[in-house]
Amino acid sequence: MVRELLRETLEGPLATRLQRFFVVGATAAGLQTLLLAGFVEYGRLHYLLAAAIAIEITIVFQYALNNVWTFRAVKNTGWGEYLSGLVKTNLVRGSAIPIQLGVLYGLVTWPGIAYLIANGIAILVSGVYRYVLDARWTWDV
Repeated sequence: MVRELLRETLEGPLATRLQRFFVVGATAAGLQTLLLAGFVEYGRLHYLLAAAIAIEITIVFQYALNNVWTFRAVKNTGWGEYLSGLVKTNLVRGSAIPIQLGVLYGLVTWPGIAYLIANGIAILVSGVYRYVLDARWTWDV
């Protein structure tokens, strides 16, 4: 059973979907990091508020990209279905915000990791959670 799951993760349709999800996520992580740095350094926002705003912007960005590329075989089409999927992904990813912000805060506060590096780690930690829920609920895969 575990061997089958690992094989499916590395080969076949699931592997392709995971690779695409990773590429979209990595692109969004880069965008989120740029937004976070801009909001903190130029907008003078507190890093946690800046992170929450940057996360919401990238939620919409990721949904659009994942819908047309990662989950294109089951993509949400038509305005109603598209908006319903956007609401679902916002709920999924919105519920991941406390995880991401908690990890970010913990890494910045306790070991004193720089906020941009800590944000990257927090994105990875919450990424697995987001993939599982988005795949199952937003795109019903």
